[in-house]
Amino acid sequence: MTDCIFCKIAAKEIPSSVVYEDGEMLCFKDINPAAPVHLLLIPKVHFDSLAHAQPEHEALLGRMMMKVPQIAEAAGLTNGFKTQVNTGKGGGQEVFHLHIHILGRPA
Repeated sequence: MTDCIFCKIAAKEIPSSVVYEDGEMLCFKDINPAAPVHLLLIPKVHFDSLAHAQPEHEALLGRMMMKVPQIAEAAGLTNGFKTQVNTGKGGGQEVFHLHIHILGRPA
């Protein structure tokens, strides 16, 4: 996807405050945070939303969800955190590249 801002962030064409990265996913600080800690975890492969996930994305989505608590703990969210996946315009999605919001207040 050539005009996707999250694809450009994953490709390092746009700078971001990266807090975690591996070969499949990237987590960075939201530039318009809704909480003291507001991170976005994205897959490096592009698909628009959870509604567009395919069977081949199942393992990746599982790995992303398993990574969330580790990222949250590293960000100081030891008393708990909130995850959010907005899906489609009606679900409040603004950037059409699947992403998981990780929100909370450090302990």
